Amino acid sequence: MILTTTPSIEGKPIRGYHGIVTGEAIVGANIFKDFFAGIRDIVGGRSAAYEGELRTARELALQEMETAARDTGGNAVVGVDLDYEVVGQGGSMLMVSASGTAVTVG
Repeated sequence: MILTTTPSIEGKPIRGYHGIVTGEAIVGANIFKDFFAGIRDIVGGRSAAYEGELRTARELALQEMETAARDTGGNAVVGVDLDYEVVGQGGSMLMVSASGTAVTVG
Protein backbone atom coordinates (compact mmCIF):
# COMPACT_ATOMS: atom_id res chain seq x y z
CA MET A 1 0.00 0.00 0.00
CA ILE A 2 1.24 3.46 -0.90
CA LEU A 3 1.22 6.02 1.93
CA THR A 4 2.13 9.55 0.90
CA THR A 5 1.97 13.06 2.30
CA THR A 6 1.14 14.42 -1.15
CA PRO A 7 -2.46 14.90 -2.36
CA SER A 8 -1.94 12.61 -5.36
CA ILE A 9 0.36 9.86 -6.62
CA GLU A 10 2.18 10.65 -9.83
CA GLY A 11 1.23 8.26 -12.62
CA LYS A 12 -1.58 6.67 -10.61
CA PRO A 13 -4.95 8.34 -11.06
CA ILE A 14 -7.28 8.31 -8.07
CA ARG A 15 -10.33 6.22 -9.01
CA GLY A 16 -12.22 6.51 -5.73
CA TYR A 17 -12.18 8.24 -2.35
CA HIS A 18 -13.08 6.23 0.75
CA GLY A 19 -12.83 8.86 3.49
CA ILE A 20 -10.49 9.86 6.24
CA VAL A 21 -8.60 7.11 8.03
CA THR A 22 -6.58 7.38 11.22
CA GLY A 23 -4.21 5.44 13.37
CA GLU A 24 -3.00 6.19 16.88
CA ALA A 25 -0.33 4.79 19.13
CA ILE A 26 0.47 5.72 22.70
CA VAL A 27 3.66 4.47 24.28
CA GLY A 28 4.74 4.94 27.87
CA ALA A 29 8.20 6.02 28.84
CA ASN A 30 10.12 3.67 31.10
CA ILE A 31 11.64 5.08 34.31
CA PHE A 32 15.10 3.73 33.42
CA LYS A 33 14.93 5.22 29.94
CA ASP A 34 13.86 8.52 31.52
CA PHE A 35 16.80 8.41 33.91
CA PHE A 36 19.39 7.69 31.22
CA ALA A 37 17.79 10.17 28.82
CA GLY A 38 18.11 12.81 31.57
CA ILE A 39 21.80 12.04 31.92
CA ARG A 40 22.23 12.20 28.17
CA ASP A 41 20.47 15.59 28.12
CA ILE A 42 22.98 16.88 30.68
CA VAL A 43 26.07 15.65 28.82
CA GLY A 44 24.65 16.15 25.32
CA GLY A 45 23.98 13.75 22.50
CA ARG A 46 20.97 11.85 21.31
CA SER A 47 18.65 9.68 23.34
CA ALA A 48 18.50 6.35 21.52
CA ALA A 49 15.89 5.04 23.96
CA TYR A 50 13.42 7.82 23.17
CA GLU A 51 14.22 7.72 19.46
CA GLY A 52 13.40 4.01 19.47
CA GLU A 53 10.09 4.59 21.28
CA LEU A 54 9.20 7.38 18.87
CA ARG A 55 9.99 5.18 15.86
CA THR A 56 7.91 2.32 17.28
CA ALA A 57 4.93 4.59 17.97
CA ARG A 58 5.11 6.10 14.47
CA GLU A 59 5.24 2.66 12.81
CA LEU A 60 2.28 1.43 14.88
CA ALA A 61 0.18 4.49 14.02
CA LEU A 62 0.95 4.12 10.31
CA GLN A 63 0.16 0.39 10.38
CA GLU A 64 -3.17 1.07 12.10
CA MET A 65 -4.02 3.73 9.51
CA GLU A 66 -3.08 1.37 6.68
CA THR A 67 -5.34 -1.34 8.11
CA ALA A 68 -8.20 1.17 8.33
CA ALA A 69 -7.63 2.12 4.69
CA ARG A 70 -7.77 -1.53 3.61
CA ASP A 71 -10.97 -1.99 5.58
CA THR A 72 -12.59 0.79 3.51
CA GLY A 73 -11.50 -0.82 0.24
CA GLY A 74 -8.64 1.58 -0.40
CA ASN A 75 -5.25 0.62 -1.77
CA ALA A 76 -3.43 3.86 -0.91
CA VAL A 77 -3.56 6.78 1.52
CA VAL A 78 -2.89 10.33 0.37
CA GLY A 79 -2.40 13.50 2.39
CA VAL A 80 -0.84 11.64 5.31
CA ASP A 81 -0.23 13.81 8.36
CA LEU A 82 1.68 12.74 11.47
CA ASP A 83 1.15 14.47 14.82
CA TYR A 84 3.14 13.98 18.01
CA GLU A 85 1.88 14.81 21.49
CA VAL A 86 3.06 14.23 25.03
CA VAL A 87 0.17 13.02 27.20
CA GLY A 88 -0.43 11.58 30.65
CA GLN A 89 0.47 12.76 34.10
CA GLY A 90 3.71 14.69 33.90
CA GLY A 91 4.03 13.99 30.17
CA SER A 92 4.83 10.34 30.82
CA MET A 93 3.43 9.06 27.53
CA LEU A 94 3.98 9.80 23.87
CA MET A 95 1.09 9.76 21.40
CA VAL A 96 1.56 9.59 17.66
CA SER A 97 -1.45 9.97 15.41
CA ALA A 98 -1.52 9.44 11.66
CA SER A 99 -4.35 10.54 9.38
CA GLY A 100 -4.99 10.70 5.68
CA THR A 101 -7.53 9.97 2.96
CA ALA A 102 -8.02 6.37 1.85
CA VAL A 103 -8.24 6.13 -1.92
CA THR A 104 -8.25 3.59 -4.71
CA VAL A 105 -5.61 4.26 -7.33
CA GLY A 106 -5.43 2.63 -10.72
